[in-house]
Amino acid sequence: MNEKTRDFIEQNIDADVRQLALKGCRDKEVDFNLALRQIAGQQKARLKLPSWAATDGLLYPQHLSLEQCSSEQTALYKVDLCRRLNVEGERLVDLTGGFGVDISFMSKAFREAVYVEQNEALYDVVAHNMRLLAHNVTCKCGDGVDVLHQLEHATMIYMDPARRDAHGARTYGIGDCTPNVLELRDELLQKADVVMLKLSPMLDWRKAVEDLGRQHVCEVHIVATQNECKELVVVMRQEADRLQLYCVNDGQTWQVPTEPTNDFELPENNGVEAGCYLYEPNASIMKAGCFAEVEKTFSVRQLAPNSHLFASFKACDVFPGRRFRVTAITTMNKKELKAALSNIGQANITVRNFPLTAVQLRQRLKLKDGGNNYIFGTTLRNGQHTLLICERAS
Repeated sequence: MNEKTRDFIEQNIDADVRQLALKGCRDKEVDFNLALRQIAGQQKARLKLPSWAATDGLLYPQHLSLEQCSSEQTALYKVDLCRRLNVEGERLVDLTGGFGVDISFMSKAFREAVYVEQNEALYDVVAHNMRLLAHNVTCKCGDGVDVLHQLEHATMIYMDPARRDAHGARTYGIGDCTPNVLELRDELLQKADVVMLKLSPMLDWRKAVEDLGRQHVCEVHIVATQNECKELVVVMRQEADRLQLYCVNDGQTWQVPTEPTNDFELPENNGVEAGCYLYEPNASIMKAGCFAEVEKTFSVRQLAPNSHLFASFKACDVFPGRRFRVTAITTMNKKELKAALSNIGQANITVRNFPLTAVQLRQRLKLKDGGNNYIFGTTLRNGQHTLLICERAS
C-alpha cells in the first residue's frame, strides 16, 4: 500500500462506502479498490471486532471473508472454553484459518498456534495481521487436509469448515461442508487431545452429535449474541463421557443439567393468569429445545407443547431470557379485545404458536409499534388462541 492510498483511507475512513465508490478518485496513484475494501473493513470491524478496529496497521480482506468470520464476542467465548477444558499451554492448530479471528484470540490460551489457509490472498492479509495481533501464531499457506495428514500431534485441532459448495451456494450439513469433517473424524481424534468444530447455527445439534458419533462428542455449545444464534460449537475427544449442553447468550451461560428430553408436564389448567410472570427463553435455549429442563431448573411451567413460553407466580430472577408481568389476558373476540386494549395505543408484539404473524396481528389490532406494553399472541393448552398483555418485569 503506497502513501497516497494510505492517506486516502485516513481521509475517508468514516465516509459512506457506496457513495465513495460512485464518486471515484481522480488520483491514479491511489489503489482505489484496495482503499474501498480497507474503509469498509474498518467500519465493519468497529462493530464486529472492536479491538481489531483499534489496532493500527491491520489489513482487511474481501467482504465475504469478513462477513463469515467469528465476532470478537464469540471468539472470546472460545478462549474461555479452551481454558475450562484444561487444554491450554501447548499447541493449537487451526486447519481452516479464514480471516484468523478465532486463532488470534484462542492462541492466548496456548504456547504456540498454527494457522493454515489455502487462499493465498487471504493468507497474505492474515500473515501480516498476525505480526501485529498474535506473536505466537505461525502461518502456513496450504490445504488444511494435507497439513492434517502430515501432523504428528496437537493439543487441540480447530476447524470451521466452509459452508458453501463449489458453486457458492450455502450448505449446512456437516458432510456437505468443505472439508468433510465426517471423513476426517477418526484422523482428527487420533492426532489431537481435543477437537473443536465451529458449525452452522442452522444445524440440529442432536443430528450433529449423531453424525459425529455420540461416543466422541463431550460438549455442545449453542452460542448466541444479541439473542441471535451465531455458532454451534462441538467439542470432541477420543472417548467422551456424559454429553454436556451449554446455552450461551451475551455472556450468560446455562449448562443444561441433564441430557435434554422432550418429557415435560403440562399444567392442569392453562397455567397463566393476570398477575403472574411470563418468560420468553433466549435464542440459544429455543435452539436447544431443552424445555423440560427449563421447567425443572427454574420452577416455571410451559404454557403449551409448542408455544415455548413459560409462567410462574413467583418471580425467577435468573431465568435465561426476558421476564414480563401479565396485566391482562384476552381471546381474539372483538368485544374482549376492545375492552382489553382500550387504553393501549402502541405495543411490542411477539407471536409464538399463533395463526397470525406479528405484522398481521399488529394490523388486526391497529396498534403502533413500541412503547411499554408487550403483547404475546400464543395458543394455550386448551387450544385457545390468546393474547397475553404484559409489561416488562424488573
